[in-house]
Amino acid sequence: MSGITLIGIILISGFIFGELINKLNLPKVSGYIIAGILLSPPIAPFVSESFVESTKIVTNLSLSIITFSVGGTLLISKIKNQGRQILKITLGESSFAFLFVMIGFILLSPFLIKIDNATYVTIYIPLSLMLGALAAPTDPTATLAVAHEYKAKGKVMSTIMGVAAFDDALGLFLFSIAIAIATPFVSSQDIEIGSITLSVVKQIFGAVLVGGIIGFIFNIVAQHLSENSEGMMIVITIGFLALCFGISSYLGVDELLAIMFMGFMVVNFSKKHNLIFALLERYTEQLIFILFFTISGMHLDIFVLGESFLLVLLFVILRASGKFTGVLVGAGKAPKEVKKYTAGGLIPQGGIVIGLALMIKYDPTFSEISNEFINIVLGATVIHELIGPVLAKFSLKKAGEIED
Repeated sequence: MSGITLIGIILISGFIFGELINKLNLPKVSGYIIAGILLSPPIAPFVSESFVESTKIVTNLSLSIITFSVGGTLLISKIKNQGRQILKITLGESSFAFLFVMIGFILLSPFLIKIDNATYVTIYIPLSLMLGALAAPTDPTATLAVAHEYKAKGKVMSTIMGVAAFDDALGLFLFSIAIAIATPFVSSQDIEIGSITLSVVKQIFGAVLVGGIIGFIFNIVAQHLSENSEGMMIVITIGFLALCFGISSYLGVDELLAIMFMGFMVVNFSKKHNLIFALLERYTEQLIFILFFTISGMHLDIFVLGESFLLVLLFVILRASGKFTGVLVGAGKAPKEVKKYTAGGLIPQGGIVIGLALMIKYDPTFSEISNEFINIVLGATVIHELIGPVLAKFSLKKAGEIED
């Protein structure tokens, strides 16, 4: 079946399942993901693995637009009063999720994972360490989709998006450290602290530099466009987003962090930021959400859940417990609704977590644990991406930030 035909099937199926799920009073995002799972190669024989792999450009562009919108929520005037609070919550929920998963798997994985000649040093500690690191990141795109669908506004929503914006950088930092520590355990290599530190600095500060420069140039170009040139503004915006993602990838820095910082630059330093984000929301977001989440669902193998169900369930429970505990600890004297409901919007995972998990799968250094690792992460992603939007809607509704 031709690629263009499959794109049509993806869009129509995603739309139909989104509407059907919405009839059950559930977020459309969950319907998009279910449609994608049903169109995945293990279930739909007319969809090839090569086609799913070829959608990388579409998903990267879609993720760029969604992440740009996340950066667009970081208006300095809005977060100045809660900036320190957001940082504390981010450190709390990320650290506790990391610790809960790492310690839980160190204690329980020897009883649940049976690998020939496995020891704590060569298998269980490095596996637990890397799983803990991947418990920290949050995929804010599902929560953002729910927020747009139900027009959610308020302290909880702004806190969720603020935390998610820092989450990616902190998650990447934790994962880099975890890989550095895990490598000598599985391959008897020495830990090179200097090179690890330089790598982390390059990832984070390099992304901020790329996003800042491209955002600055974009603001100059956008300023010279007429407000009546809506079509041209959309073209220029998407063009610069693709440029930012591509340059970041070429330079080996975090693409999503660079895109988010570009959004931060636009919302804070462009006089036309309201027009730019309104145009993206009005003309592209519905299409982008359907494409991104349906195609993401196609990457998820539902049968992974059956192969590693107990491990997946353990990861999901430990991570959620860490997120909720970390928010309570980090929120301190924050408003009651922020302490109670912020964690509900931090459950979804996908995007960067899937990418980092695939890096481990293709790294021969971790061949002994890569199969278990990828099964747990992808299996947990299926659950997180399905229940995450539902939990986000529930939390925002309880906080009184959703318009019925």
